[in-house]
Amino acid sequence: MKRLVISLLFFLVVSVAVGFLVSGPEFLDWGVAGGLFVLAVAGESFRFWLKRSRAKKRESSGI
Repeated sequence: MKRLVISLLFFLVVSVAVGFLVSGPEFLDWGVAGGLFVLAVAGESFRFWLKRSRAKKRESSGI
């Protein structure tokens, strides 16, 4: 769980920085920053789901 929080915090900072850099005259491009963060959350959720499903397969070995 700690790794998930650190990873999402890192991607939040990176996405805000990229949104700030591509914003131009505006303060922050929320579409870019939000889109990048949504991709990061989706990737971390998929990784968490994959890890959990592998653990379940190992647990139900049918002995």
